[in-house]
Amino acid sequence: MSHLPLPLYGFAAFFMIFWFGTWMVHVIAICYGRYKLHKKSCKLPTEAQPLPGVSILKPLMGVDPNLQHNLETFFTMDYPLYELLFCVEDKEDPAIQLVERLLTKYPKVDAKLFVGGSDVGVNPKINNIHPGYMAAKYDFVMISDSGIKMKDDTLLDMVQNMSEKHALVHQMPFTSDRDGFAATFEKVFFGTVQSRIYLSADVLGINCHTGMSCLLRKAVIDQLGGLRAFGCYLAEDFFIARDITRLGWKMRISSQPALQNSGLCDIGSFQARLIRWAKLRVAMVPTTILLEPLSECMILGALAAWSASVLFSWDPLVFYLVHVLCWFLSDWLLLSIVQHGSMPFHKFEFVIGWLFRELTGPYLFLHALWNPAIRWRTRTYKLHWGGVAYELNSPACDAANAPLAPQQPAPTLAGAPEVATTTTGTGSGSGSSGETLICTGAKQRLLAS
Repeated sequence: MSHLPLPLYGFAAFFMIFWFGTWMVHVIAICYGRYKLHKKSCKLPTEAQPLPGVSILKPLMGVDPNLQHNLETFFTMDYPLYELLFCVEDKEDPAIQLVERLLTKYPKVDAKLFVGGSDVGVNPKINNIHPGYMAAKYDFVMISDSGIKMKDDTLLDMVQNMSEKHALVHQMPFTSDRDGFAATFEKVFFGTVQSRIYLSADVLGINCHTGMSCLLRKAVIDQLGGLRAFGCYLAEDFFIARDITRLGWKMRISSQPALQNSGLCDIGSFQARLIRWAKLRVAMVPTTILLEPLSECMILGALAAWSASVLFSWDPLVFYLVHVLCWFLSDWLLLSIVQHGSMPFHKFEFVIGWLFRELTGPYLFLHALWNPAIRWRTRTYKLHWGGVAYELNSPACDAANAPLAPQQPAPTLAGAPEVATTTTGTGSGSGSSGETLICTGAKQRLLAS
């Protein structure tokens, strides 16, 4: 091999170092997962230090077979002081009737329904929950997606992880036990790839916040301009975490993973979700374009096998097979730690799900690079570098030179005799290619940052 050009030895050394670093991530995730996850809450409230109140924001859109059960777990939590703020943007949404039935079934639970949403940016989730956020009465705010299922002590666990130095506690994404290969595939992804990144990032202090279930200090968010300050972004969770840490606060994950329990589970929709996440990561952190493909088991294994043959004259095929086997076993170990109990599927199903994930992962990432436009339900968005989003074919884009629209009527608080006292507004700014950024209250701060 001595006849090879010198730059090839440099590439081989780089890939081997990257390979060792990736295995360190495996080790960190497994050790930290064993230490951190599923710890029982042992700190009980006292009269001198009572548990703080929590305002829980639940954005809803549509109804799936598990929605009622998921929402009902919030009404039955073992926590002394909290309020539920359900937010529905469309007045014809069937979720309204479901929530009203639960309000009648649990009259002693402090819960309200907000209908109408606000127009504070391009992010549909922020628009939906903004009225509830403005009405929140407690110092801590929890944002929880509609598909999340809670255990009795989940909220207690999150609050007890919120120390005086922390302003954000978030749950690591995972899934409930469900039937079918699509559910197995989701559990394999969230219990291996996602958990490995999430756990190691928490140890290393890297922003890996996923906002499907998180607890926030409301005063800190208000200091940043409120939730409306993040309406310019589709990945508002990433930028909330970024700005919180820039203020000197810390964030960390809770002991219990977030249990996603959507009643609609199929391979196609989940892969579309993964592609959408990849597009967001590329726009927010451009180094993802290089680092993410190199972190895939099959690609990294091939490059490391070639590097080992160049540097050490090892058999590349044997190296590659051992690499894949060790990766497979470490993923099974990590999934077992995150699951914290018996698996809802056979080991052979795990093998099929793991192989399917590893073989399709690079393709999904290339698909995200090839078509950067993001489709979310009936809307299509594009992202500028840095993560600021704008909607294609929206009225705001067609009215770049129009004056600001007058304030819209505030969303109604269902069941109340008068309109809720939240107000809304719209704003616009210039984007590239003459298109308009739908960016509101945080515009000045974003341009300065």
